[in-house]
Amino acid sequence: MKHMEVVGVRVEMPSNQPIVLLKETDGERYLPIWIGAVEATAIALAQQGVVPARPLTHDLFRDVLDAMDATLSTVNITALSEGIFYAELVFSNGVEVSARPSDSIALALRTGAPIYAREDVITEAGVPIPDDQEDEVEKFRAFLDEITPEDFGRTT
Repeated sequence: MKHMEVVGVRVEMPSNQPIVLLKETDGERYLPIWIGAVEATAIALAQQGVVPARPLTHDLFRDVLDAMDATLSTVNITALSEGIFYAELVFSNGVEVSARPSDSIALALRTGAPIYAREDVITEAGVPIPDDQEDEVEKFRAFLDEITPEDFGRTT
């Protein structure tokens, strides 16, 4: 498993399909995962540190975990089959629960849990961006800094 960091979310044109972009922390490969608009908003809000007036589903899940004195240990992106990514939530008591990567990432950002991806998933779907193209990544990061939940057609 490779440790991943969340670069951010963006809307892929011309399809208007949101993606979350992960990057391996010790390499140059990026993993784009197509997600829904609601999950894109949840991820963007968490990255921006925005606290909604009322808890969103992922905030509620985090609050339930806290109330039950449980911890999300890791999020693992485990498979890619027929264009669909799969993930598992791994809890402090050893329980593993299958989940969508988008929900898993939104929850990881709220709990501080690390995100990992299997090597075979990164090999199949990862996109290498060499260091000499890092300026393009910086432009993408600048775009992410300016994106708002309204860009996804939903407000808090």
